Amino acid sequence: MEHDFFLTTKRTGFSIWKEDDIKLAETLWGNPEVTRFICASGIFTDEDIASRLETEISNERIYHVQYWPVFELSSYDLIGCCGLRPHGENEYELGFHLLPRFLGQGYATETAKAVINYAFNSLNAEALFAGHHPENTASAKVLQKLGFIYTGDEFYKPTGLFHPSYELKRTSVSDKYLP
Repeated sequence: MEHDFFLTTKRTGFSIWKEDDIKLAETLWGNPEVTRFICASGIFTDEDIASRLETEISNERIYHVQYWPVFELSSYDLIGCCGLRPHGENEYELGFHLLPRFLGQGYATETAKAVINYAFNSLNAEALFAGHHPENTASAKVLQKLGFIYTGDEFYKPTGLFHPSYELKRTSVSDKYLP
């Protein structure tokens, strides 16, 4: 299935969630390997999936950002999502959720770099925030590789846990993110 992409990397294309994307949303957030680190039960119900899709659509409509669906360019297969949500004055939260078969292949880093560039260059963000489940060491490595600095642990209501949290400031990013 082909999708319109507003942003691409060497291997991926970013689309925008729409109301009729419920099957794609179910493929992603209906997978317990994807949701195990993002909610307390580790599993999204059908209602959770529908609510998450609506949240992403609403964020795009209001803030012009969302955790955009990402597809592999060679196959048009859904990889997962990567994107932004509001996190304060001229600041966004970066996040990514990947389907298991795409883990460990550099997709999280590749897509996150594209989103960081978009945030700083198109949205003129001053800073990006990110966090991860305490047991998700792979996400910690990706964030550190991207240049995020650990700022402490913050309570994350959906899991009921304190998550390691990070920040990437415009003033501290290298030329790889700014023109």
